[in-house]
Amino acid sequence: MLEGIFKILSDAIYFNLIREDRYLLFVNGFKVSIQLTVFAALIGIAIGLPMAVAKLTNNKILNKIATVYTDVIRGTPAVVQLIIIYYAILGSSHLPKLLVASIAFGINSGAYVTELVRAGILAVDKGQMEAARSLGLSYYQSMRYVIVPQAIKNILPALVSEFIVLLKETAIAGYIALDDLTRAGTIVRGRTFDAYTPFILVALIYLYITTVLTAFMGKLERRLRQSD
Repeated sequence: MLEGIFKILSDAIYFNLIREDRYLLFVNGFKVSIQLTVFAALIGIAIGLPMAVAKLTNNKILNKIATVYTDVIRGTPAVVQLIIIYYAILGSSHLPKLLVASIAFGINSGAYVTELVRAGILAVDKGQMEAARSLGLSYYQSMRYVIVPQAIKNILPALVSEFIVLLKETAIAGYIALDDLTRAGTIVRGRTFDAYTPFILVALIYLYITTVLTAFMGKLERRLRQSD
């Protein structure tokens, strides 16, 4: 019985990974998924920081823009946003799919980063802002040099968690035919007609990455607690 199970597993691995160098599809898909996640995370942070400040400012126009942005993005599915941005907004731009997907996921992530940063800023003692203003700093200077750096330290673990969520969300990039890790599994399934093994491999790869990032997040939280 064990020999039969081993034979089935070895055949599945051979046909889905070794034959015709199909493992390269998973390797290249993994690279695309990581690149997409990193680019989207950077865009999300670049959007989230100013939007968080805008939501806390007394300027009604900026506050309204930031509020509408977060409400719309958080209230609609990421896959719908991806399709709209790729086919409707940037459909005639001829930009690389990786860049378009990075923008779409970055805009999506930015809404969640906005709320993380906003919560981190509100967690900073109000006396910090009062002290900065008493030294002659403007509101935005106080935010940039005093409040935001402290808030970032408070929300770093949450940002790592958002990075993990973003990594898993990029699995829908195949909707625009981007050859990410999940699409690699789809391609291999189409060639081997194996409905299970390719996606089990994809799931194991995602599980490994998220486990590493979760361990990093735990280590980061311990170091931050020690530095307080």
